[in-house]
Amino acid sequence: MEYTDFKKLVDALLIRSRETEWLEFKHNFHSKEEIGERISALSNSAYLSNMSFAYMVFGVDDATHEVIGTDLYGKRKMVGNEELESWLFTRLDPRVDFEIIDDFDYEDKGHVCIFKIPATVNRPVRFSHEAYIRVGSTTRKLKDFPKKEAKIWKGEQKPLEKIVLKKGLSTQEVFSYLSTETYFDMMHLPFPQDANGILDRFLSEKLILSDAEGYSITELGAILFAKRFSDFDGLTRKLVRVIVYKGKGKVETIREKGFDKGYALSFVEMGAWINSQLPANEEIGQALRKEVRMYPEIAIRELMANMIIHQDFAEQGFPMVEIYADRIEFSNPGQPLISTERFIDEYQSRNDSLADIMRRMGICEEKGSGMDKTISQVELYQLPPVRFQVQETRTTATLFAYRKFVDLDKKERVRACYQHACLRYVSNESMTNQSLRIRLGIEDKNYPMASRIIKETLEAKLIKEQNVEGSNRHSYIPYWA
Repeated sequence: MEYTDFKKLVDALLIRSRETEWLEFKHNFHSKEEIGERISALSNSAYLSNMSFAYMVFGVDDATHEVIGTDLYGKRKMVGNEELESWLFTRLDPRVDFEIIDDFDYEDKGHVCIFKIPATVNRPVRFSHEAYIRVGSTTRKLKDFPKKEAKIWKGEQKPLEKIVLKKGLSTQEVFSYLSTETYFDMMHLPFPQDANGILDRFLSEKLILSDAEGYSITELGAILFAKRFSDFDGLTRKLVRVIVYKGKGKVETIREKGFDKGYALSFVEMGAWINSQLPANEEIGQALRKEVRMYPEIAIRELMANMIIHQDFAEQGFPMVEIYADRIEFSNPGQPLISTERFIDEYQSRNDSLADIMRRMGICEEKGSGMDKTISQVELYQLPPVRFQVQETRTTATLFAYRKFVDLDKKERVRACYQHACLRYVSNESMTNQSLRIRLGIEDKNYPMASRIIKETLEAKLIKEQNVEGSNRHSYIPYWA
């Protein structure tokens, strides 16, 4: 940036009569944590204020807006052996691409350091697991303002039950496109004796709509009960694809299958086909031989349902299951409405109507309990912890094949510890050294190993020690508890 551009920016900010939700003036550096919280707050508030950028300006009196100079040089500032800029980046989620402008003094009035912060996109920016917001000229926790938080999430697209895919249809045309029998079978309801009874039920569920031109099929109705996705324009991009690879990479595909039917029609078939592609061990009992799956079927079912329910239908792309030699990846278009760290204890869906019907049909568990069951099954099978990843346009959950404790890396051990603490907490219990040893298959005599993992998870600020009055036993709960 040239000096003339720098001065023009400072002048444009100084002309403001007061601080705003997207603009803050400060004299000097107080703490690295304060800057992190302000970046979160300003980025979130810039979005709500329809501003492309927010600004935190050091070297300006916040009362008079006079340039008084600062001793902060943001690009050179160190936090221990780490640059401040790098330290902030690693603690922001998502990692906001903020810019530090501190190359110039402002005329002869002193040095000015500017943090130029882009408005968030799709989800709130969090600093050290907490999202903030500006209310007037003060910084507050975003969770205290749920309506503002809801506006930030990219979850306000038109509900599936209000999107019409086909219109002006006759009764018979509705029946030709949708499998009405599947609905009544899965709801365990008697099939109506006439067409009007079927249509009334579908109208009440908003699977179809009715007007003077005839009946319309909503995206909700088609997504669940379409006999063929290919009958509906644009819906083929939402069919579930399952790909089986040779080895641990994508170099060679063994087979691929797409399910060109509504999710209600294909869910059981999909689960059976996925399980048929997975390895199994033969277990010899006292009288019988039986196959024991390498992956728990309950976990596979719940991750399939999660992939379908939480996808962003406004995003391009397929829900996809990819099977490798050492893992299964379940991915869906869009980013989650909550942090991946809260998948076990919180629930929020952008497709509530879809989730509601799928629960009532028995495809998935009650609200918020599916991920609990997944993690519980992973622990029962003593598998590595589930890995959740958020990319720009996709969310992925990875289920790993069994590996011995000694083969888990530090990140996996910490993640397993955190997920175990979450699971214990939602079961009204707390994690202990003993419970973690059982989870990870660590022998009692090796309890220092579990202690080290707990210490590393504490240092990662994912858990905290629980203070139980009158107890000498150390116990731990998630950081958010």
